[in-house]
Amino acid sequence: MKTNPGRFFEDYRLGETIVHAVPRTISGGERALYHALYPARHVLYSSDEFARASGLPASPLDDLAAFHVVFGKTVPDISLNAVANLGYAEGRWLMPVWPGDTLRAQSTVIGLKENSSGTSGNVYVRTRGLNQRGETVLDYVRWVMVRKNRLDAAAPEPIVPELQKVVPPEALVVPAGLDFSNYDFTLAGEPHRWGDYLPGEKIDHVDGVTVAEAEHMIATRLWQNTAKVHFDATFREDGKRLIYGGHVISMARALSFNGLANAQMIVALNGGAHANPCFAGDTVKAWSEVLDKADTAAPGIGAIRLRLVAVKQGAAPFALKNAEGRYAPEVLLDLDYWAIMPK
Repeated sequence: MKTNPGRFFEDYRLGETIVHAVPRTISGGERALYHALYPARHVLYSSDEFARASGLPASPLDDLAAFHVVFGKTVPDISLNAVANLGYAEGRWLMPVWPGDTLRAQSTVIGLKENSSGTSGNVYVRTRGLNQRGETVLDYVRWVMVRKNRLDAAAPEPIVPELQKVVPPEALVVPAGLDFSNYDFTLAGEPHRWGDYLPGEKIDHVDGVTVAEAEHMIATRLWQNTAKVHFDATFREDGKRLIYGGHVISMARALSFNGLANAQMIVALNGGAHANPCFAGDTVKAWSEVLDKADTAAPGIGAIRLRLVAVKQGAAPFALKNAEGRYAPEVLLDLDYWAIMPK
Protein backbone atom coordinates (compact mmCIF):
# COMPACT_ATOMS: atom_id res chain seq x y z
CA MET A 1 0.00 0.00 0.00
CA LYS A 2 1.60 3.23 -1.14
CA THR A 3 -0.99 5.73 0.08
CA ASN A 4 -1.06 7.01 3.64
CA PRO A 5 -4.37 6.83 5.55
CA GLY A 6 -2.88 8.85 8.41
CA ARG A 7 -2.28 7.83 12.00
CA PHE A 8 -5.05 6.74 14.34
CA PHE A 9 -4.99 6.91 18.12
CA GLU A 10 -3.62 3.39 18.53
CA ASP A 11 -0.66 4.22 16.26
CA TYR A 12 1.00 6.70 18.67
CA ARG A 13 3.66 5.77 21.20
CA LEU A 14 4.63 7.83 24.22
CA GLY A 15 8.04 9.48 23.76
CA GLU A 16 8.32 8.98 20.00
CA THR A 17 9.51 11.90 17.90
CA ILE A 18 7.90 12.39 14.50
CA VAL A 19 9.84 14.31 11.85
CA HIS A 20 7.25 15.94 9.60
CA ALA A 21 7.64 15.96 5.83
CA VAL A 22 7.96 18.75 3.28
CA PRO A 23 9.93 21.77 4.57
CA ARG A 24 8.69 25.08 3.23
CA THR A 25 10.68 28.10 2.08
CA ILE A 26 8.96 31.36 3.01
CA SER A 27 8.64 34.28 0.61
CA GLY A 28 6.90 37.61 0.70
CA GLY A 29 3.94 35.84 -0.86
CA GLU A 30 3.00 34.27 2.46
CA ARG A 31 2.81 37.70 4.07
CA ALA A 32 0.73 39.13 1.21
CA LEU A 33 -1.71 36.23 1.28
CA TYR A 34 -1.95 36.36 5.07
CA HIS A 35 -2.83 40.05 4.92
CA ALA A 36 -5.35 39.35 2.16
CA LEU A 37 -7.09 36.57 4.06
CA TYR A 38 -7.39 38.54 7.30
CA PRO A 39 -7.73 42.29 7.93
CA ALA A 40 -4.21 42.11 9.38
CA ARG A 41 -2.52 45.51 9.76
CA HIS A 42 -0.19 45.54 12.75
CA VAL A 43 2.48 47.90 11.51
CA LEU A 44 5.59 45.94 12.50
CA TYR A 45 4.46 43.15 10.14
CA SER A 46 3.31 45.56 7.44
CA SER A 47 6.20 47.99 6.94
CA ASP A 48 9.89 47.26 6.40
CA GLU A 49 10.65 50.91 7.17
CA PHE A 50 8.81 50.82 10.49
CA ALA A 51 10.56 47.56 11.39
CA ARG A 52 13.97 49.09 10.57
CA ALA A 53 13.16 52.13 12.70
CA SER A 54 12.42 49.66 15.51
CA GLY A 55 15.80 47.95 15.26
CA LEU A 56 14.97 45.00 12.98
CA PRO A 57 16.55 44.46 9.55
CA ALA A 58 13.11 44.28 7.90
CA SER A 59 9.52 43.35 8.61
CA PRO A 60 9.34 39.68 9.69
CA LEU A 61 6.64 37.19 8.77
CA ASP A 62 3.55 37.60 10.97
CA ASP A 63 3.84 35.51 14.13
CA LEU A 64 0.63 33.60 13.43
CA ALA A 65 1.59 33.01 9.79
CA ALA A 66 4.76 31.31 11.03
CA PHE A 67 2.61 29.31 13.44
CA HIS A 68 0.27 28.21 10.62
CA VAL A 69 3.16 27.07 8.42
CA VAL A 70 4.63 24.94 11.22
CA PHE A 71 1.20 23.69 12.29
CA GLY A 72 0.38 22.66 8.71
CA LYS A 73 3.51 20.50 8.55
CA THR A 74 2.21 18.47 11.51
CA VAL A 75 -1.30 17.77 10.27
CA PRO A 76 -0.62 14.64 8.13
CA ASP A 77 1.03 12.95 11.12
CA ILE A 78 -0.93 14.35 14.07
CA SER A 79 -4.42 15.44 13.12
CA LEU A 80 -5.33 13.97 9.73
CA ASN A 81 -7.89 11.75 11.48
CA ALA A 82 -8.71 14.21 14.24
CA VAL A 83 -12.18 14.74 15.60
CA ALA A 84 -11.11 18.11 17.00
CA ASN A 85 -8.06 20.12 18.00
CA LEU A 86 -8.63 20.63 21.71
CA GLY A 87 -6.08 23.04 23.13
CA TYR A 88 -2.65 24.66 23.32
CA ALA A 89 -0.09 25.41 26.03
CA GLU A 90 3.51 26.49 26.61
CA GLY A 91 3.88 28.16 23.22
CA ARG A 92 6.81 30.51 22.62
CA TRP A 93 8.03 32.42 19.57
CA LEU A 94 11.81 32.31 19.93
CA MET A 95 13.05 34.22 16.88
CA PRO A 96 11.57 35.99 13.86
CA VAL A 97 10.97 34.27 10.54
CA TRP A 98 12.21 36.14 7.47
CA PRO A 99 11.49 35.74 3.76
CA GLY A 100 14.01 33.18 2.51
CA ASP A 101 13.87 31.07 5.68
CA THR A 102 12.92 27.41 5.28
CA LEU A 103 10.70 26.01 8.01
CA ARG A 104 10.30 22.41 9.04
CA ALA A 105 8.70 20.77 12.06
CA GLN A 106 9.01 17.83 14.41
CA SER A 107 6.75 16.66 17.23
CA THR A 108 7.26 14.51 20.30
CA VAL A 109 4.35 12.57 21.82
CA ILE A 110 4.19 13.60 25.50
CA GLY A 111 0.80 12.21 26.50
CA LEU A 112 -1.89 9.69 25.54
CA LYS A 113 -5.34 9.08 27.02
CA GLU A 114 -8.11 6.99 25.50
CA ASN A 115 -11.60 8.45 25.85
CA SER A 116 -14.32 6.62 27.76
CA SER A 117 -16.21 5.88 24.53
CA GLY A 118 -13.35 3.70 23.34
CA THR A 119 -13.67 5.17 19.85
CA SER A 120 -11.06 7.92 20.16
CA GLY A 121 -8.32 9.28 22.37
CA ASN A 122 -6.41 12.44 23.13
CA VAL A 123 -2.86 12.77 21.82
CA TYR A 124 -0.54 15.38 23.39
CA VAL A 125 2.46 16.56 21.36
CA ARG A 126 5.19 19.15 21.74
CA THR A 127 5.97 20.62 18.32
CA ARG A 128 9.10 22.55 17.34
CA GLY A 129 9.37 24.69 14.22
CA LEU A 130 12.95 24.93 12.97
CA ASN A 131 14.64 27.03 10.31
CA GLN A 132 17.29 26.02 7.79
CA ARG A 133 20.04 26.42 10.40
CA GLY A 134 18.32 24.05 12.81
CA GLU A 135 17.35 26.93 15.12
CA THR A 136 14.00 26.63 16.90
CA VAL A 137 11.81 29.55 15.85
CA LEU A 138 8.78 28.47 17.88
CA ASP A 139 7.56 25.61 19.99
CA TYR A 140 4.22 24.74 21.55
CA VAL A 141 2.15 21.93 23.01
CA ARG A 142 -1.20 20.95 21.60
CA TRP A 143 -3.61 18.11 22.19
CA VAL A 144 -5.92 16.54 19.67
CA MET A 145 -8.80 14.09 19.83
CA VAL A 146 -7.97 11.38 17.27
CA ARG A 147 -10.21 8.57 16.04
CA LYS A 148 -9.39 4.92 16.63
CA ASN A 149 -9.26 2.66 13.59
CA ARG A 150 -9.23 -0.66 15.46
CA LEU A 151 -11.75 -0.36 18.26
CA ASP A 152 -10.38 -3.51 19.91
CA ALA A 153 -6.87 -2.04 20.17
CA ALA A 154 -5.66 -2.02 23.77
CA ALA A 155 -5.77 1.35 25.51
CA PRO A 156 -2.35 2.73 26.48
CA GLU A 157 -1.59 3.65 30.05
CA PRO A 158 -3.15 7.12 30.41
CA ILE A 159 -0.51 9.83 30.64
CA VAL A 160 -1.64 13.46 30.74
CA PRO A 161 1.34 15.84 30.93
CA GLU A 162 1.51 18.56 33.53
CA LEU A 163 1.66 21.83 31.64
CA GLN A 164 2.29 25.38 32.77
CA LYS A 165 -0.87 27.47 32.87
CA VAL A 166 1.14 30.57 31.99
CA VAL A 167 4.51 31.07 30.32
CA PRO A 168 6.43 33.05 32.98
CA PRO A 169 7.40 36.58 31.93
CA GLU A 170 11.10 35.84 32.38
CA ALA A 171 10.80 33.13 29.69
CA LEU A 172 9.46 35.54 27.06
CA VAL A 173 11.82 36.20 24.16
CA VAL A 174 11.89 39.66 22.59
CA PRO A 175 13.61 39.63 19.15
CA ALA A 176 17.23 40.74 19.31
CA GLY A 177 17.62 44.43 18.51
CA LEU A 178 13.95 45.34 18.85
CA ASP A 179 13.66 48.81 20.38
CA PHE A 180 10.45 50.79 20.83
CA SER A 181 12.13 53.86 22.37
CA ASN A 182 11.28 55.98 19.31
CA TYR A 183 7.99 54.25 18.44
CA ASP A 184 5.76 56.22 16.05
CA PHE A 185 2.24 55.91 17.46
CA THR A 186 0.72 57.87 14.58
CA LEU A 187 1.98 55.42 11.98
CA ALA A 188 1.02 52.48 14.20
CA GLY A 189 -2.60 53.64 14.24
CA GLU A 190 -3.42 54.20 17.93
CA PRO A 191 -2.01 56.27 20.81
CA HIS A 192 -2.53 53.63 23.52
CA ARG A 193 0.68 52.36 25.13
CA TRP A 194 1.52 49.66 27.68
CA GLY A 195 0.85 51.94 30.65
CA ASP A 196 -2.67 52.72 29.41
CA TYR A 197 -3.93 49.16 29.93
CA LEU A 198 -4.93 47.74 33.32
CA PRO A 199 -5.54 44.11 34.37
CA GLY A 200 -9.26 43.40 34.37
CA GLU A 201 -9.97 45.82 31.53
CA LYS A 202 -12.17 44.45 28.74
CA ILE A 203 -12.11 45.72 25.17
CA ASP A 204 -14.87 45.17 22.62
CA HIS A 205 -13.14 45.20 19.24
CA VAL A 206 -16.41 46.26 17.58
CA ASP A 207 -15.82 44.96 14.05
CA GLY A 208 -16.96 41.65 12.56
CA VAL A 209 -16.10 39.53 9.53
CA THR A 210 -18.36 36.92 7.94
CA VAL A 211 -16.40 33.79 7.11
CA ALA A 212 -16.72 32.57 3.53
CA GLU A 213 -16.16 29.01 2.35
CA ALA A 214 -13.74 30.20 -0.34
CA GLU A 215 -11.42 32.07 2.02
CA HIS A 216 -11.31 29.12 4.42
CA MET A 217 -10.35 26.75 1.62
CA ILE A 218 -7.61 29.12 0.43
CA ALA A 219 -6.29 29.37 4.00
CA THR A 220 -6.11 25.64 4.64
CA ARG A 221 -4.41 25.08 1.28
CA LEU A 222 -2.00 27.94 1.88
CA TRP A 223 -0.91 26.38 5.19
CA GLN A 224 -0.99 22.87 3.64
CA ASN A 225 -3.45 21.79 6.32
CA THR A 226 -4.93 18.55 4.97
CA ALA A 227 -7.12 17.56 7.94
CA LYS A 228 -10.16 15.75 6.56
CA VAL A 229 -12.65 17.76 8.64
CA HIS A 230 -11.55 20.91 6.76
CA PHE A 231 -11.46 19.48 3.23
CA ASP A 232 -13.96 16.65 2.90
CA ALA A 233 -17.63 17.58 3.31
CA THR A 234 -18.54 13.88 3.58
CA PHE A 235 -16.30 13.33 6.61
CA ARG A 236 -18.77 14.86 9.08
CA GLU A 237 -22.31 13.58 9.54
CA ASP A 238 -23.73 17.08 9.07
CA GLY A 239 -22.01 17.42 5.68
CA LYS A 240 -20.21 20.61 6.70
CA ARG A 241 -16.52 21.45 6.42
CA LEU A 242 -15.20 22.63 9.76
CA ILE A 243 -13.38 25.98 9.62
CA TYR A 244 -9.73 25.52 10.64
CA GLY A 245 -9.32 26.79 14.20
CA GLY A 246 -6.20 28.73 13.22
CA HIS A 247 -8.33 30.66 10.73
CA VAL A 248 -10.50 31.82 13.63
CA ILE A 249 -7.41 32.69 15.70
CA SER A 250 -5.97 34.87 12.94
CA MET A 251 -9.32 36.51 12.22
CA ALA A 252 -9.82 37.38 15.89
CA ARG A 253 -6.24 38.64 16.24
CA ALA A 254 -6.70 40.87 13.19
CA LEU A 255 -10.00 42.21 14.55
CA SER A 256 -8.25 43.03 17.84
CA PHE A 257 -6.27 45.74 16.03
CA ASN A 258 -9.16 48.07 16.87
CA GLY A 259 -8.22 48.68 20.51
CA LEU A 260 -4.91 46.80 20.56
CA ALA A 261 -3.09 48.18 17.51
CA ASN A 262 0.13 48.48 19.50
CA ALA A 263 0.17 44.88 20.74
CA GLN A 264 2.66 44.32 17.98
CA MET A 265 4.00 40.78 18.39
CA ILE A 266 2.68 37.64 20.01
CA VAL A 267 5.59 36.13 21.95
CA ALA A 268 3.90 33.34 23.93
CA LEU A 269 0.77 31.20 23.88
CA ASN A 270 -0.32 30.31 27.41
CA GLY A 271 -3.42 28.33 26.55
CA GLY A 272 -6.30 28.10 24.20
CA ALA A 273 -9.51 26.27 23.45
CA HIS A 274 -11.64 26.02 20.35
CA ALA A 275 -14.87 26.23 22.32
CA ASN A 276 -17.39 25.57 19.54
CA PRO A 277 -17.16 24.84 15.81
CA CYS A 278 -17.14 27.57 13.20
CA PHE A 279 -18.69 27.12 9.76
CA ALA A 280 -18.91 29.18 6.58
CA GLY A 281 -21.52 31.90 6.99
CA ASP A 282 -20.70 32.59 10.63
CA THR A 283 -19.80 36.19 11.46
CA VAL A 284 -16.79 36.39 13.75
CA LYS A 285 -16.36 39.18 16.30
CA ALA A 286 -13.84 39.49 19.12
CA TRP A 287 -13.21 40.95 22.54
CA SER A 288 -10.14 40.97 24.79
CA GLU A 289 -9.43 41.10 28.50
CA VAL A 290 -6.17 42.32 30.01
CA LEU A 291 -4.98 39.57 32.36
CA ASP A 292 -1.53 40.74 33.42
CA LYS A 293 1.43 42.96 32.55
CA ALA A 294 5.17 42.51 32.93
CA ASP A 295 8.30 44.51 32.26
CA THR A 296 10.98 43.38 29.82
CA ALA A 297 14.68 44.19 29.50
CA ALA A 298 14.19 45.40 25.92
CA PRO A 299 14.26 49.21 25.51
CA GLY A 300 10.82 50.78 25.49
CA ILE A 301 8.99 47.44 25.51
CA GLY A 302 6.52 45.94 27.97
CA ALA A 303 4.70 42.60 27.89
CA ILE A 304 0.94 42.36 28.18
CA ARG A 305 -1.02 39.17 28.81
CA LEU A 306 -4.33 39.11 26.97
CA ARG A 307 -7.35 36.86 26.73
CA LEU A 308 -8.72 36.94 23.19
CA VAL A 309 -12.26 35.62 22.76
CA ALA A 310 -13.87 35.09 19.36
CA VAL A 311 -17.65 34.88 19.22
CA LYS A 312 -20.19 34.55 16.45
CA GLN A 313 -23.48 36.26 15.68
CA GLY A 314 -26.01 36.32 18.49
CA ALA A 315 -23.44 36.43 21.29
CA ALA A 316 -24.16 38.57 24.35
CA PRO A 317 -21.63 41.34 25.14
CA PHE A 318 -18.41 39.79 26.45
CA ALA A 319 -19.94 36.31 26.22
CA LEU A 320 -17.78 33.50 27.61
CA LYS A 321 -19.20 30.83 29.96
CA ASN A 322 -22.53 30.03 31.56
CA ALA A 323 -23.31 29.47 35.23
CA GLU A 324 -22.17 25.83 34.95
CA GLY A 325 -18.77 26.91 33.66
CA ARG A 326 -19.40 25.74 30.10
CA TYR A 327 -18.67 27.91 27.10
CA ALA A 328 -21.67 29.70 25.66
CA PRO A 329 -22.64 28.19 22.29
CA GLU A 330 -21.71 31.42 20.47
CA VAL A 331 -18.12 31.36 21.77
CA LEU A 332 -15.68 30.04 19.16
CA LEU A 333 -12.26 30.66 20.71
CA ASP A 334 -10.73 31.39 24.09
CA LEU A 335 -7.03 32.24 23.72
CA ASP A 336 -4.55 33.35 26.38
CA TYR A 337 -1.33 34.93 25.07
CA TRP A 338 1.51 37.35 25.81
CA ALA A 339 2.23 40.21 23.39
CA ILE A 340 4.79 42.99 23.45
CA MET A 341 3.84 46.65 23.37
CA PRO A 342 5.59 50.05 23.49
CA LYS A 343 5.75 51.68 26.89
